[in-house]
Amino acid sequence: MTKKTKSNLLDAELILEIKNGNEQAFYELYTRYSALLLVYAHRKLADKEEAKDVVQEVFVRFWDQRANLEPDLQVSAYLYKAVLNKVLNIYKHKDVLQRFETEQINSVTAVSNDTDFLIREKEIKAMIDREIEAMPPRMREIYQLKKQYFLSTKAIAEKLDLSEHTVSTQLKRAAKLLKDKFGLVIYVLYILR
Repeated sequence: MTKKTKSNLLDAELILEIKNGNEQAFYELYTRYSALLLVYAHRKLADKEEAKDVVQEVFVRFWDQRANLEPDLQVSAYLYKAVLNKVLNIYKHKDVLQRFETEQINSVTAVSNDTDFLIREKEIKAMIDREIEAMPPRMREIYQLKKQYFLSTKAIAEKLDLSEHTVSTQLKRAAKLLKDKFGLVIYVLYILR
């Protein structure tokens, strides 16, 4: 059997190497995904420098969090979602700044308006977190493995010794529960991200 070169390693094999601090494996993963992520971020931001910063930050965080990586992590899904979250944070930040500047010029109440917005956003996040905590234990565990650790349905099934159908059913029930509780708009804006 021939020894695999880094470029032939699967993502899961690279993750194991990265967890052990192998910088060459990290570089391989970076070269495998960075160009695609840059295109994705640039399409969302329409600013090449900002897109480069986003991709760089995602990979720095990935390296910093390497000890917590799961071997069956779906790397591409994780990285794309991390980039999307950074992009959404940039939009939110720009939106808040723009609204703050406009309102500051027009009224002294601008500060309280932004504060109200941020307080409402934190309250919504806290309500969502409470609802997730109130889920039946197995459903909550499956939901968190999918949404927080970006595991595939198959990986969750293997990890919890369940059928993929059971995992899929639990994920659908969790999504329906959250949609019914919070409505479609909040579900899309705060939960699907």
